[in-house]
Amino acid sequence: MSQSNPDLFDQENCALMSARAVYNVEAGETDIYRTALGELVGHYDQLLRQTRRLIRHSDRQELEMNRLNHRLADLARELEYRATHDSLSGALNRAAVIERGERFLARNEMAMIVLDIDHFKQVNDRFGHPVGDAVICGVVDCLQRTLEIPGEIGRVGGEEFTVILPQQNYLQAQEIAERMRSMIANHDFSLPDASRITASFGVSWMPAGAAFATAYNEADAAMYEAKRNGRNRVIRADHLLCA
Repeated sequence: MSQSNPDLFDQENCALMSARAVYNVEAGETDIYRTALGELVGHYDQLLRQTRRLIRHSDRQELEMNRLNHRLADLARELEYRATHDSLSGALNRAAVIERGERFLARNEMAMIVLDIDHFKQVNDRFGHPVGDAVICGVVDCLQRTLEIPGEIGRVGGEEFTVILPQQNYLQAQEIAERMRSMIANHDFSLPDASRITASFGVSWMPAGAAFATAYNEADAAMYEAKRNGRNRVIRADHLLCA
């Protein structure tokens, strides 16, 4: 039959019980009291040392636990970022664009800009993919510097991007798209032949409760119309319907 684990302070308890027994004796030799008191003092001192050691150990464990909790929180944020952002440009990825666009449209009106870099395949073919990657990052930087209101920038394809603009109407979105188009067209991408980069833009608008797919498809169609009309321009989806 196994014995139970000994009390951590078993010796101190025994000293306390002995001291109590001596205390209950109505009359006794002085040495008996002195011995009992000495043992009690010694074990009490040991108890204090053990308690301090346990407190220090507990403090170290608490600090380590806090450090681990902070690290776990950092890892969770990093994983969430990687799951929602494009690894090259830092813009939202396609899945995150759809999720946030659907969430915005469920509550508010929303404008959407879809843009595509003009002749991007030629950039990759002539200068290589590292230069093409630098162009993609440069375009995202132009979009971020131009967007001065709340909105979300995403990369939804190789050279195709979206800008989600909650609570913005057609005219506001068109003005933002024009500024973005101009920013890209005038930006120095440091291409080997010093050529410029342009992009074609399509703009759509949807009321609250509309489908995200509809907003995206209309902006995408407007963007392709901008391509057909000479590139480096902005076209609104509602203008297609009136044409």
